[in-house]
Amino acid sequence: MHTFYDFITGPLLWISFLVFLAGSVYRLVYAYMEAKRRDQFVLVYWSWKHVLRSMAHWLVPYNTMRWRTTPVLTAVTFVFHILIFVVPIFLTAHVMLFNQWLGISWPTLPEAVADILAIVVVLCCGYFIWRRWATPEVRYVTGWQDWFMVGTVLVTFLSGVLAYHQLGPYQIMLYLHILAGEAFLVMIPFTRAEHMLYGLFMRGYIASEFGAVRHCKDW
Repeated sequence: MHTFYDFITGPLLWISFLVFLAGSVYRLVYAYMEAKRRDQFVLVYWSWKHVLRSMAHWLVPYNTMRWRTTPVLTAVTFVFHILIFVVPIFLTAHVMLFNQWLGISWPTLPEAVADILAIVVVLCCGYFIWRRWATPEVRYVTGWQDWFMVGTVLVTFLSGVLAYHQLGPYQIMLYLHILAGEAFLVMIPFTRAEHMLYGLFMRGYIASEFGAVRHCKDW
């Protein structure tokens, strides 16, 4: 069993990182080349002034009309997207692994705080699943990739919480946590999770069109 643990926290983890990095670079370069080929006006009218101004508005909760019309979704979305980065990066166990592999480390969250934040992510996933199932207009545009994406995040954090509290078979929860986390890392460039890569670009595209072409606000 230790051999399997060493494999999924060693070679398989590095393969996951490499696929994520190479896939992300490929997708970003591909998107740039497609923009040049199909719609060069995207680049001609790109306006950093309008891009930065738009992002400043959209990055503040309830600062746009869209955010204000869906207050609960806005709160859950902001909390989820912040914690899905903060918890894995500043988790003590993860930092210890990087220190072991690369000799680098950084400040970590107190374990009790990280535990609560991970539970919050699980609850956010539950909300997203409920919304996709219970809201007809959202269910209509929901495909298998959406279910798989939120399911993978849910399994990653839920199994991590269960393993931390040693609820259920510890080793199975630990392996499930590691494998689901690696699966999510690999799927980012190739599924709808790619909005983590394209999000700023799409916001910049819309902001430039509204600001530099239509001369109106996009928030």
